[in-house]
Amino acid sequence: MAKVQRFVSNDFTIRIAAVDATEVVQEMQKLHNSFPLATAGVGKAMVGALLLASQLKDKQQIGLLFRGNGALKSIYAEADFEGHVRAYTPNPQYQPPNYDGGLKVSEALGHGLLTVARHQPFQKQPFSGTVEMVSGEIGDDIAHYLHQSHQIRSVVGLGIYLDQNGKVVKAGGVIIEVMPGVEEAIVDLLQKNTDDKKPSISKILRDGGTPIDLVAPYMEGIPFTQIEHDHEVNYHCPCSKERVIAALEILGEADLQDMIEKEEEPEIICQMCGKPYTFTVAQVEDIRERMHKNSLH
Repeated sequence: MAKVQRFVSNDFTIRIAAVDATEVVQEMQKLHNSFPLATAGVGKAMVGALLLASQLKDKQQIGLLFRGNGALKSIYAEADFEGHVRAYTPNPQYQPPNYDGGLKVSEALGHGLLTVARHQPFQKQPFSGTVEMVSGEIGDDIAHYLHQSHQIRSVVGLGIYLDQNGKVVKAGGVIIEVMPGVEEAIVDLLQKNTDDKKPSISKILRDGGTPIDLVAPYMEGIPFTQIEHDHEVNYHCPCSKERVIAALEILGEADLQDMIEKEEEPEIICQMCGKPYTFTVAQVEDIRERMHKNSLH
């Protein structure tokens, strides 16, 4: 299984995370039956979330919500330090009028906002920051967020390669973050490498490259070292019957009563992983009864 690989420049002023996330993005595509454009957008958001999460601490997680006025409406991706990731768009089967310009996620997302929420295990409320989407291209927007919200300059390279049938062949990325106190000469070299080499993430992966090969062109001339990060990446959704019951309770007693009278047996499908949860009329009655009792206390 793949892991997010982490590196640091030898003077500790640059931190780097890189990943080949092909398997989890393929799994997302299969679960959601997503078409090419949605696959590219959601896949890149997943890669970005995994890379950002790898720089957090144990049990912390990060959620990225891109909300635009375009046809895709929104993309959500969530990952934690341990390498679990899940993602979703409400419109996975969206097809643009044509693919002449390639997979332009920005046109499908439109203008809008990126909200990044960081969850820590013992906090009731996550820490969140919202910035305007600068381009609708996922990597650029993540870099913009890091600069606006954390004053961190970064290079974010995300790549998805699809075959002629629109299926994911390769997916991965790299985030290089420049810490405060860095020498400007190093920043200039990083910028020069980025501009001169214009590394193509999807091409490097397609040619058999590993995460360190994604990092190398950006960091040429800047010595760096790999650091420990021993968590395997996997598509993981913590949905459960209990969470779905909580969602049904939000409907309220009247709606549940309506279901009971019509003898509807609701099937609720988790948007993130596609797992179906089915309830009998008797189970709906139980939920409604319990809500009624709780409302009397």
